[in-house]
Amino acid sequence: MAAREGIERAPSMYLQVAQRVANDIKRGRYSSGDFLPSEAEMVRMYGVGKHTVRSAVGELRRMGLVESLQGKGTKVLPTGGSLPPTTVERSIQRTTKGKWSLPETTATEPSAVSRTTLDGPPGVLLNQQDQDAISVDRNLHDPATGARMAYRVIIPLATAADVPSLAEQPEARVNELYEQLTEAGFSLAFTEHVTARAPYPDERTALGLDDASPLLVTYRVTADADQSRPLLCEELKAPAATCQLTFSVTPTKAPAKRATRRRSPSE
Repeated sequence: MAAREGIERAPSMYLQVAQRVANDIKRGRYSSGDFLPSEAEMVRMYGVGKHTVRSAVGELRRMGLVESLQGKGTKVLPTGGSLPPTTVERSIQRTTKGKWSLPETTATEPSAVSRTTLDGPPGVLLNQQDQDAISVDRNLHDPATGARMAYRVIIPLATAADVPSLAEQPEARVNELYEQLTEAGFSLAFTEHVTARAPYPDERTALGLDDASPLLVTYRVTADADQSRPLLCEELKAPAATCQLTFSVTPTKAPAKRATRRRSPSE
């Protein structure tokens, strides 16, 4: 019986169109500020359907080569693309009076508080899979750019049992939650976990996405530094095409290395 041999499959048609246009941009056929041919023109140029052209343009946006302007068309961005227009400031500051200061955000509607069971990344990061927690969901909006984001604070019931005020007002601002944890005697440390994935259909609707552009998903875990115990998890989902995460990084001291004692010849 003949051995099986691998067969290379050609890229999808929309990827071929996107690569052709990307090459034309790199070679200077389309310069920064130019508009690409219209959808109908691209259908005739490449002999493909409208759906293929739309998918190709979506891929070019994900590459950071173009942006689509309502009622105008698709505009070529400066060489190498550009940074997304919406800056999401994620820095945490501690004031001299021991308070916590965080960037202001604009919520589009009141917070939704519910009880949930921990699963997925939050359950793993909090080390409490299948345990109960309080979930506080907010929809955020950047009025300057129109970008929409989904933000969630997850409070394990085990944490709320140690700090009852968290359960009494879980929808309080997150800096107030930090302060309640500090007042309860916890020494706080923060770790940010950032990843990306394709949005689910309900996320595309909630965030006003017109294609399957990837989402930035960040999980900020607040832990007790003394016991390395996770206390809270904040989840932020933002469209990667229009949002960039920015936060200061504070260097930490590397653990001291123990000196290895050399044995004397007599030992």
